[in-house]
Amino acid sequence: MRNKITLALWLIFSITIVFIYLNIGSPSANIISQVRIPRLLLTLFTGMALAGIGSIYQLMLANPLAEPYILGISSGSAFGSILAGVSGFIILMPLGGFVGAGLTMLLVWKLAHQKGRFDKSRLLISGVIAGMFFAAGISLLMYLHLQDTALILGTLMGNLGRIFSSGEWLTFSILLAVSLLILAYLYFKSTAIDILSNGDIYAGSLGINVLHLRREVFLLTSIVIGICVAYAGIIGFVGLIIPHVVRFFIPSGQRRIYLFSLWAGAIFLLVCDMAAKHLLAIELPVGVITAFLGCPFFMWLLLRK
Repeated sequence: MRNKITLALWLIFSITIVFIYLNIGSPSANIISQVRIPRLLLTLFTGMALAGIGSIYQLMLANPLAEPYILGISSGSAFGSILAGVSGFIILMPLGGFVGAGLTMLLVWKLAHQKGRFDKSRLLISGVIAGMFFAAGISLLMYLHLQDTALILGTLMGNLGRIFSSGEWLTFSILLAVSLLILAYLYFKSTAIDILSNGDIYAGSLGINVLHLRREVFLLTSIVIGICVAYAGIIGFVGLIIPHVVRFFIPSGQRRIYLFSLWAGAIFLLVCDMAAKHLLAIELPVGVITAFLGCPFFMWLLLRK
């Protein structure tokens, strides 16, 4: 009974936040339909994806500090997206981000294997190295294209205020549908991921193809992260904070943790975006808000574990 009441209160709170987000400032019908609804969908999707994937990575890598951007995929995606933008092909920035994420994942996955054996430590180190490499590439692009500094900073600091043209809206709708299908598929893999967290030998003894599952999860999550970064830029700490908060209330069971991480991540980023828009007279990058909240949480987590 208590759980049902809590769930009902959380649902009411979520609906209230969405209503306030759409109607704050008494906007016109055109502003709601053409600006706020697309931004709402992008914000909800990004928060869901980062938090849900964060819960998976923390479990699969047995690392409480793991988050979606730890494998360097975000930097690779950002580099591809920015490269397309500064080359004059702004409409192809999502494609550039997607290609960058895919190539980065292939590189990191290859480096994580030694003599056919997967190594979690090598995966994390490879991700850090890849992230540093692409960060250097982004710095070079910024230096060579000073006139595009706003575009580059928007990608690096998170930008949910993208204005979609009719063609971009169609493309985003398709990619959003694909991403939601991937997130739904990962939900049905939760039990296998839970088992895998107990060790490869144990998982293999229960009939799970460990190598295939791990490759499949990392490939699918890379696609979703690439789409997130291509449209919303790099928004850190959502995938770190939310899974831990959810686990505080739901100690076990990856299915429930993943599901509630999706939900909580979406609402958390929505609240952060409202703060970014209305906290000061100018709109702040949403990545600044999540970083201000995430850094103290990260330090507390590091000291605690």
